[in-house]
Amino acid sequence: MLGDPRPAVTNYVTTREINEGTYPSLAVLIRDIANQIQTYGSLAKIPAAAVGNTRNDMYLTSEAIRFLLKDKENDLSKADIATLGAYKKNLDGATKFIPNWVKVSVALALGLGTMIGWKRIVVTVGEKIGKQHMTYGQGAAAEIVAMATIGAADSFGLPVSTTHVLSSGVAGTMAANGSGVQMSTLRSLALAWVLTLPCAIALSAFLFFVFSHLL
Repeated sequence: MLGDPRPAVTNYVTTREINEGTYPSLAVLIRDIANQIQTYGSLAKIPAAAVGNTRNDMYLTSEAIRFLLKDKENDLSKADIATLGAYKKNLDGATKFIPNWVKVSVALALGLGTMIGWKRIVVTVGEKIGKQHMTYGQGAAAEIVAMATIGAADSFGLPVSTTHVLSSGVAGTMAANGSGVQMSTLRSLALAWVLTLPCAIALSAFLFFVFSHLL
């Protein structure tokens, strides 16, 4: 009997190499997801303690199917591909759904933040990274690099920051042009990048703790 299918499926997602255990493990994981959902009737009714595991299984399965459908060496029939594609769409609809209030809240936060801090952002990126003002050519080169980097990161499923990539691209154009870079600004940017993750984690944990006790 096949044991835990997750390691084999995770290995496929990591290496993108199909072996004798890929299809059976993926099939068992899909069956496990179906059993978990059928036990409670819907994803919304799964207990909070168990819903994380179910969602993780659904994310893992969706990623495995995504790579499998792109793999030219798979021996799937057209019917199999259509079935897996439809199943993946259902998984994504259940796990990647964003409520409207979240979209509105994020849009308002980004909009207000940009309205308040746009000048500082523009001045820092355009004037304070390099020792000279950024030219049109440098801006175009930095934007092209940012576009390519973010596109490549998205293809490989890597989390990157648009601002970080663009700022680094601007610094690169300054160095290549011989304009020089302002090390004090780069140190401030690097410090902000390092502190962003732990500060965001601590703040979100605090807010979740407060909201979970209020509701």
